[in-house]
Amino acid sequence: MLIRLNVKAILLTLICTLTFCNVAFSNQNSKEIDSLLRVLDHTISIRQSFSEQKVQKIALIKDELDEEKSLDNRFHLNEQLIGEYQSFKCDSALYYIDQNILIANQLKHTEYLLESQLRLAFVFSMSGLFTQAKEVFSKINYEELPLNLKVLYCWSYIRYNENLIKYTDNTRFEKIYSQAYKDSRSILMDLLTTNSTMYLKEKSFQLKSDGLFEESAQIQTELFKDEIPDSHDYAMATMGLAMIHQELGNTQLQEKYLLLSAITDVRLAIKENESLLTLAIYLYKKGDVNRAYNYIHAALDDANFYNSRFRNAVIARTQPLIEATYLAKIEQQRKNMRRYALAISVFVIILIITLYFLYKQIKTVSRAKRKLNKINKQLVSVNHRLDEANLVRERYIGYYMNQCATYLDKLDDFRKYVNRKIKSGQLEELQKVSSVKNASEKDAQELYIDFDKTFLEVYPNFVTEFNALLKPDEHYILNQGHLNTELRIFALIRLGITDVNQIATFLRYSIQTIYNYKSKVKGKTLDVNSDFEEKVRRIGSISAK
Repeated sequence: MLIRLNVKAILLTLICTLTFCNVAFSNQNSKEIDSLLRVLDHTISIRQSFSEQKVQKIALIKDELDEEKSLDNRFHLNEQLIGEYQSFKCDSALYYIDQNILIANQLKHTEYLLESQLRLAFVFSMSGLFTQAKEVFSKINYEELPLNLKVLYCWSYIRYNENLIKYTDNTRFEKIYSQAYKDSRSILMDLLTTNSTMYLKEKSFQLKSDGLFEESAQIQTELFKDEIPDSHDYAMATMGLAMIHQELGNTQLQEKYLLLSAITDVRLAIKENESLLTLAIYLYKKGDVNRAYNYIHAALDDANFYNSRFRNAVIARTQPLIEATYLAKIEQQRKNMRRYALAISVFVIILIITLYFLYKQIKTVSRAKRKLNKINKQLVSVNHRLDEANLVRERYIGYYMNQCATYLDKLDDFRKYVNRKIKSGQLEELQKVSSVKNASEKDAQELYIDFDKTFLEVYPNFVTEFNALLKPDEHYILNQGHLNTELRIFALIRLGITDVNQIATFLRYSIQTIYNYKSKVKGKTLDVNSDFEEKVRRIGSISAK
């Protein structure tokens, strides 16, 4: 029982470990794919520069050709140009093949002529001129070819039939062409040594066509190790690996090798390429419509530049589907954008309405606050005035009660004094007392002194603040803490007594005299046109001692 549990635990641990490793490997591959996609996008965006480099390289060979006089050397220079043009520009490749056919005839060099004719057939099949390619093959007597040209013949005939299968896209003809290239491959492999690179490549293709995908992948993987990056052979090898991994169901490796092949083709300015088209179809099925659309358009531009009727026909079968899906996606995005725009517009309208009502509420609250503040200020002012009035009333009621008591005492003393004089018959003394004015004047002065004292207790800063309203050279100075007549007039105004008759009666002056004093003081103010008396009424702070 314990052994069973241990075995189960070990198996569970192995499963978890393998699952974790598989997830980690998958994430790593995903990052690599994303990186290669970004590299390809950038490479396509600058592909014009690679074409310009290709043209410059060709121009150097042409310059050398212009200087060369030897027909044999010109033949080999033309071969270099054919090698550059046969995957770059079909018409130019055909032109230089024709030039080499002329040179071969001039040199009466049979091998040169046959080699050029085989190159012509190959370029014809690459450009979609299959009838013309077939005519060239039929005119060549295979049996009379030397070994190296027999190899070239079989290799070119295999490519011819492979392209025909892709071009026709018909199952009935596919069987005929498939059998033809299988027969040609068998003949080719018999011509090659079993350890040569070409033999191993053809062997891997043979195994693939026979459904032996694992064995084919093994050979191609080994051959790929010797390929030099950024070479045409590297692009072809990665394309072959992508196709075999497609058969094996290894989609991540398929996509990786397709990307490597496409990147290499673009960098080498290979316009006759299969990688971009195949990658576009793969990404379309995967759901990456945007990249599929961009890549198939790049493939179409390359096919048009190369002038490949064959490749254009293959692209034409897929492009409308990808383009229609892409346009449908764009249209759906536009519809979504319109919906989003409508939703945002409705939201904005609701927001504006909300903000409007919020603004109205804020204004209402603000007005209420301002009104409340105003009322509060008014209440504070009223309370201030009430406090002041209470203080004034308290002080002056106390003052006048004291004065009344004093005068009552004086009247009582005077009454007693009069009674004594009457009883003693001293009427002349009473007459003298009643005729003396000094007593009343003295009483008035005592009244004013008490008034000044009480007023300054209530408004201790009155004179200072009053002087602040006057010119600097017209300030008043208290004389032994007493107010003069002018200050006393405005002290009464500060207490709220604005009736000139009352002021005149209290101070024992005529009304005109009071007006004269007021005018005199107003002439000393800093601002003659201001409401001076209103400013005086605001003077002072309450001092409760």
